[in-house]
Amino acid sequence: MAQEPTGVAVGARVAGVEVHLPSRRVPTAELEAWVGPFRPPPGLLHRLTGIAARHVMDADEQASDLAVAAARKVLAATGTSPDEVDLLIFAAASQDLVEPATAHIVAAKLGVSCPVMDVKNACNSVLNGIETADALIATGRYRTVLVACGESPSRAVRRDVASLREFLRALPGYTLSDAGAAVLLTAAETPGILASGFAADSRHWAAGTLATGGSMHPRDPEHTYFTLDAAALKKAFLALGTGILDRTLAGAGLGWDDLAVVGVHQVSLPYLEVFADRAGVPRDKLVVTVAEHGNCAAASLPLQLARARESGRAGPGDLVGLVGLAGGVSLGLIVVRL
Repeated sequence: MAQEPTGVAVGARVAGVEVHLPSRRVPTAELEAWVGPFRPPPGLLHRLTGIAARHVMDADEQASDLAVAAARKVLAATGTSPDEVDLLIFAAASQDLVEPATAHIVAAKLGVSCPVMDVKNACNSVLNGIETADALIATGRYRTVLVACGESPSRAVRRDVASLREFLRALPGYTLSDAGAAVLLTAAETPGILASGFAADSRHWAAGTLATGGSMHPRDPEHTYFTLDAAALKKAFLALGTGILDRTLAGAGLGWDDLAVVGVHQVSLPYLEVFADRAGVPRDKLVVTVAEHGNCAAASLPLQLARARESGRAGPGDLVGLVGLAGGVSLGLIVVRL
């Protein structure tokens, strides 16, 4: 049984981070062979994206299964019983169903009995889930919050493209990778979330969409595929700028050099490099995962954090920055002391 709220304001710390990557890896050359009748020149996708392979879940798996696999890992790694979880947040761009919240499905599969909710903001979903958990823990409402993510974008990849124009509209889907992630946050006397800041320019929401299932396009099969106007999205992020990152760091009295590593949401290798240069993030601070694992949507940042810890690049006491970029568009930064 989850603990009763204490009413005492405390801070949140990241007690554990784990990921689950489906064992099936699809090389970019194999994915190119799927596309038709218009076929891109061999090697084009790799040259454009820098991605060698991505993970694809089994046909009988759901987004919730990926989240549950990662959640079980983090509970085991931290020695946390499901009964200790006060709140479960499912944070992902993907979902099992429109209704009910996928968090209910994750909780049922995990055997967790506590309040649940979904937090959805495209590829910033996990960051916003962490922000939400931190705020609720700080009020004393909850002490142990599990943020679970399951991304299943392979289900929205268009294979049938008849022209170069259709191929370019579908191109972002070819970067996407299925993945699960889980972040466990617990109450602590010394807060581990040192700073957070987010900004959005929602005028550009139409630049990238997966439109199926809502009131706009409830049943049209054409809207079950992810589409993106790359030029419009680039223009949107240029207009948004990186000021929120600078202000968030400055507010905490920090600079990029104070951080052990900086995770940046990774859509493609070329754009990661362009964004890092624009934001002033030193290249040696980056944790590059997109080349071998593709664009894992909201699971991208937990994957980078887990890899940084596994490799010894970030350990207890170190400061880590997590930079989120998401369709809509939105940009944000959370600084964590491990």
